[in-house]
Amino acid sequence: MRILAIETSCDDTGIAILEAKGLKRPGFRILSNIVSSQIKIHKKWGGVYPTLAKREHQKNLVPVLSRALKRAKFSKQEAQLLKRVKFPERRKELSFLRKTKELEKILERDPRLSKRLLIFFKEYQKPKIDCIAVTIGPGLEPCLWVGVNFARALAYFWNLPIVPVNHIEAHILAIFLGKEVKGLRLENRNYPFPAICLIVSGGHTQLILIKNLGKYEILGETRDDAAGECFDKTARILGLDYPGGPAIETEATKYRVSDVKLQIKLPRPMIFSKDYDFSFSGLKTAVLYDFKKRKQKTKKSKQYIREMAAEIQQAIIDVLIKKTMKAAKDFRIKTIILGGGVVANKELRRQIIKRIKKEIPDTKCYIPPTKYCTDNAAMIAVNGYFNYKKGEKKSWPDISVNANLKITQS
Repeated sequence: MRILAIETSCDDTGIAILEAKGLKRPGFRILSNIVSSQIKIHKKWGGVYPTLAKREHQKNLVPVLSRALKRAKFSKQEAQLLKRVKFPERRKELSFLRKTKELEKILERDPRLSKRLLIFFKEYQKPKIDCIAVTIGPGLEPCLWVGVNFARALAYFWNLPIVPVNHIEAHILAIFLGKEVKGLRLENRNYPFPAICLIVSGGHTQLILIKNLGKYEILGETRDDAAGECFDKTARILGLDYPGGPAIETEATKYRVSDVKLQIKLPRPMIFSKDYDFSFSGLKTAVLYDFKKRKQKTKKSKQYIREMAAEIQQAIIDVLIKKTMKAAKDFRIKTIILGGGVVANKELRRQIIKRIKKEIPDTKCYIPPTKYCTDNAAMIAVNGYFNYKKGEKKSWPDISVNANLKITQS
């Protein structure tokens, strides 16, 4: 089967086409996975501005869909169906005109998107896909609605079912896109579960107990700032670029322990608490206080920025690893999964693998390839496949958005 997936939970516009192939041992083949980033737009704000993000999704979705369809390696016969057709031929079709009126109703809140999509439908035939998967939450509500309404319009026009996807669950199932789990027998339920999963992104920091596919329990989560949010805010204090995670990681790699002079020491909030919760607001405040007490010359020095960046990164990594290891040992779980944008951090990946090998060597660790850690539609497609197999498919009028959707909700 082929799945077209749509991701607009935050500031990345993503569309992917994924093929699930095989019966006894199905595997996934990504035909296309296009992501349009909005980093340059939100850079001057130091974070995501929801209204701007919504507008960019409206502008980007149709071009990204066109690119995704062109990038997908369809057969020659199918490629013919995607060729541009003459406008007058389609305009004469009464059914097309009727659909146009309904389409305008579906996208009445997104007039810009409606105009672009109408042009698209006049020029392109329906591709050979079986369903549409779309993120319904959690995320920024204005952004989610653009993606969901877009999916509803496509599903209506092409007469396809829609599969709702939880963004956090998709981050977990992104491991199926990597080489680490290439040999898993999907149909035989030989999944790497039960497992402990650490989800770390700009909006979420959670420890999740995965009992089986679709059966989750949140063990702990952040009480204030998420780890990615802490990276962004501390990077802003230091005058570094947005997003903060990659900017701090870049500066941290330039730091050498032999160069240490300032002796910066930041707190590791809640690292010794008996629960599995996180808190990074205090870490951000500690960085701000240290920054304010320094002389102007010191604040702007490469030495200070690099040493501070290294300490911020290590403080966050220490807390994340400590809590994850504690959960794995307490529940005697032999599988650890990582997911989310912050997991793209090379030092986090290196250190957690090292700790697992040292302390619980018989435990397996699954981490998606870096390109599938950040928000993308390929992971939405994988999640869509599993949901489709469970019968979680709906008609276009029945799909809605839940910006605060929990992974424990059905």
